[in-house]
Amino acid sequence: MSSPLPTDRAARGAAGSAHLPGLDGLRALAVILVVVYHLFPQWWVAGGFIGVDVFFVISGFLITTLLLRERDANGRISLVGFWKRRARRLLPALVLLLLVCSTAAWVIGGDVLVRLGAQILGALTFSYNWVAILIGEGYFGGSTPELFRNLWSLGIEEQFYVLWPLVLPLVLLLPRTWARVTAASALAVASAVWMGDIVATTGEVSRAYYGTDSHAFGILLGVAIAFGLHRLLTAPSLWMQRAAVRRGIGVMGVAAVLGVIGISLIPPADTIRTFPLTIAAASILSGLAIIAAVWPHGRFGHALDIPPLRWIGERSYGLYLWHWPLLVLLVAAVQGTAPEAGVPVWVGVVTLGLTVLIAEASYRLLETPIRRRGFRDTWRQAQAAVRIESRALWASVVGGLATAALVAGTLAGALSGATVSSGEAVVAQGQAAVDAASASPTPTADVAPEPDPAPAPGTFADGARRPPAPSPTPISGSDVNAVGDSVMLAAAPSLFDTMPGIRLDAAESRSSWAGPGIVGAWANAGQLGRYLVIALGTNGPISWDAYERMAATAGPDRTLVLVNAYAPRDWIPGVNSDIAAFAASHPGTVIADWAGAIDPHVDTLAGDRIHPGTSGGRIYADTVLAAIRQAENQRAIDAYVAETRAYRDAHREDARIAQ
Repeated sequence: MSSPLPTDRAARGAAGSAHLPGLDGLRALAVILVVVYHLFPQWWVAGGFIGVDVFFVISGFLITTLLLRERDANGRISLVGFWKRRARRLLPALVLLLLVCSTAAWVIGGDVLVRLGAQILGALTFSYNWVAILIGEGYFGGSTPELFRNLWSLGIEEQFYVLWPLVLPLVLLLPRTWARVTAASALAVASAVWMGDIVATTGEVSRAYYGTDSHAFGILLGVAIAFGLHRLLTAPSLWMQRAAVRRGIGVMGVAAVLGVIGISLIPPADTIRTFPLTIAAASILSGLAIIAAVWPHGRFGHALDIPPLRWIGERSYGLYLWHWPLLVLLVAAVQGTAPEAGVPVWVGVVTLGLTVLIAEASYRLLETPIRRRGFRDTWRQAQAAVRIESRALWASVVGGLATAALVAGTLAGALSGATVSSGEAVVAQGQAAVDAASASPTPTADVAPEPDPAPAPGTFADGARRPPAPSPTPISGSDVNAVGDSVMLAAAPSLFDTMPGIRLDAAESRSSWAGPGIVGAWANAGQLGRYLVIALGTNGPISWDAYERMAATAGPDRTLVLVNAYAPRDWIPGVNSDIAAFAASHPGTVIADWAGAIDPHVDTLAGDRIHPGTSGGRIYADTVLAAIRQAENQRAIDAYVAETRAYRDAHREDARIAQ
């Protein structure tokens, strides 16, 4: 996500500069990618989050260009004037968003209130990205409905707006344009390399993505382009205006825009392929598109500024601000989950309609008046209208009451929000149960078997005596090893109650690749029981090789119990299909059908619709135990059949000898 911060036209006038063509059109493209990516995740824009980087490059270029032109025109840069213009442009819509959406969250309640106070603090101090890092919020694949997550990039841009006017005079001490371009480019490369290093060495994608230090390369690339084009745009050379050059630049711009759209179709991966390579590619293409858009006497920029795109671009800040919080609120109200759990198409459509309406009203009635006249003059004009018209007086009274209600609702939401989501809470309870079991092992006890009906002892028709009825071996918790992810961890209390003495190793965010090492350690320590329960499908596609290695370690004398997965994630059907295929190809392997067992009882899951609560945990444990009993009953029946054959063969042999 990004904050598409449009540049104040008053600032352009103060700098004595003309409107830069094409930038509103590029903003429109960027916000369309981001909005479609969030509101319609089932569509083809799987990498639409790169719209953030289009905005970053635009911001770096445009702010630097305006500051340079102001310095050329006035001989200095007015820091106070610059920051006042930024405040006029950003704060009115932001404060309205926080008041309205926080109050709505308080009304809806539940997980949508989690850490709301910290989110509001991060938004108002333009440090949301760092607050998110400190409290452990994740950008990709989060299961908590984080109301203001999209404001992280507003934090990065505002930090740039605060620091860059202070640093720029130092950079301008470099005497040559090429030196300034080189300095900005070198910092951009360093930031991108730092993002890749964080991902490669720690795997902390959200830290790399949220960090100002590791995600500043798009802004810095825009700064480098601004340095490179500043004199050329102020006094274009003749070669720049040649028809062949302008045509070539136009082709470059079209190719760059198509490239950005193409990259937006590529799903992200938690590797350096995306962080930073894909993002860097989108940033470079955005830079090329900017160069083509602002090229003197070029057609590409004017083509981008067609009325529909310019309309969207001018309102891109409001469209960006509102679309994500409205989506979170609607999804929470309708299905009690986060948008990552799935967004029905109709919810996306309703969210889009509300976003456009609110963004347009905010742009016309709030943002534009304050941007043009400032806070004081807008307030004075409103006071004058109240003194002249009685209707304005009533509107003022209603507005005051509404504002008071919104402030009260915001405070109530911020103070009543939990520090952890319901999903995090049940996982924490599971971890506490695991820790307690490790500190004080529970004595094992047999679990009463439930054998299938079997023939009673007697004789066959040919006189052969029947063997005794099948007798399943009692199941002891010490005979069961279970390796799993956070779903098993949340169900741990019920697993310990149902199968006392079970040996359990479950952890958050665990994938199937972790399984072989854990099972191997049990085997080496002589702690592997007769039943090996594997539940590692929640966090992504399973590795067939990892399952084969666990099966090989278990050997033919142990039974594999594979727990299938249930979560509102697009990879779950593939996971369950692979688990079914693996069980079918490995005799003696059984499936614990968690997906089928919990589907009629989703009300027993936490708000993320993934982790079981107390009742859901009992269903999970009963499902696992039923699968173990099924396997034990089948073992007993197979033994009975084999013994029966042996009895009959012996009887026939005795009869043959007697003859």
